[in-house]
Amino acid sequence: MESGLDSAARKRLATLKPGERIDAQFALEIARKASVHELGEAALRQRRARHGDRAYYVYNQHLNYTNVCRNQCRFCAFFKKAGEEGGYTYSLEEARKRLMDRIDEPIREIHITGGLNPDLPYQYYLDLLALCKEVRPNAVVKAFTAVEVAHFADALGTDEATVLREMRAVGLDALPGGGAEVFSPAMRERLCPEKVTADRWLHIHGLAHDMGMKTNSTMLFGHIESWEDRIYHMERLRALEDEKPGFIVFIPLAYQSRNNALGVPGPTGEEYLRTISVARLFLDNIPHIKAYWAFAGIKAAQMALWAGADDFDGTIVEEKIGHAAGADTPKGLTVSELVETIAATGFTPVERDTFFEEVASA
Repeated sequence: MESGLDSAARKRLATLKPGERIDAQFALEIARKASVHELGEAALRQRRARHGDRAYYVYNQHLNYTNVCRNQCRFCAFFKKAGEEGGYTYSLEEARKRLMDRIDEPIREIHITGGLNPDLPYQYYLDLLALCKEVRPNAVVKAFTAVEVAHFADALGTDEATVLREMRAVGLDALPGGGAEVFSPAMRERLCPEKVTADRWLHIHGLAHDMGMKTNSTMLFGHIESWEDRIYHMERLRALEDEKPGFIVFIPLAYQSRNNALGVPGPTGEEYLRTISVARLFLDNIPHIKAYWAFAGIKAAQMALWAGADDFDGTIVEEKIGHAAGADTPKGLTVSELVETIAATGFTPVERDTFFEEVASA
């Protein structure tokens, strides 16, 4: 694809300094008009200025504790209504078994998300956190999206800050970034009208940051949203990070097209790489960009390392949400597979913890 940028814009893109801030208008222009090669080269320079040739991965375990959910997001193939066939909820004993099944592995992070199950009491979530800390006292517990936190607060008739404080006291270390979807109010009305608003999602992450708790950020893209919607979403994240720093990483989540109500095909490979590159160029205050192989596919995630991403995520083992929507990636990778996959791209695999503290390089 040839560049559609004028000479001034092309020169500006080619000479962006490390960490230089661009505005939404320029981000939209390059997203639409720059060639994927121009975008990738500019984002790669920014990525290398921050992280050199390091490409990170984490030894983690996902625990999707229930797929029963009162929301019915149009893009989601994971949820089941209460009582519907295929619905499940882990008992605490089942959660313990899944943790103990891998107790001999050096897992550093437990990632917990699930549906908004109206039948689960609040104490279940506190007990689940405490269980994780009991079984894995040295692992970081990254649990419960802002959507789940809001659900807990509403069910209790309390505020989100109280929920976060109580959960921190029993083992919560960080928040995942799920539930952000696309912040555009018009898009949320079409995609997930039952879900919390963008303002509330951002408010909860801001509360966590105020408490000293780090969080992830995400954006679901490649469905019915526009580039304006994507840039607006990233602009809201960047503004919150300016005001209340605490985001660890930004994760562009490629929409998975099967088994849900939207009926659109999802992003192309080029569109995925463009989104990675624009994110790296626009989100100057968020240190890491993740190529989430479980959604993007391994080959696309490998290419994304050359387009601005520096993180490949981790071992995962039992990813359920993307696979319910037809993701054809493995449900998990071994450390040796991760290392080989990253090394094949020409980057240096580096094991990290949740907060990107380096553990080892391979």
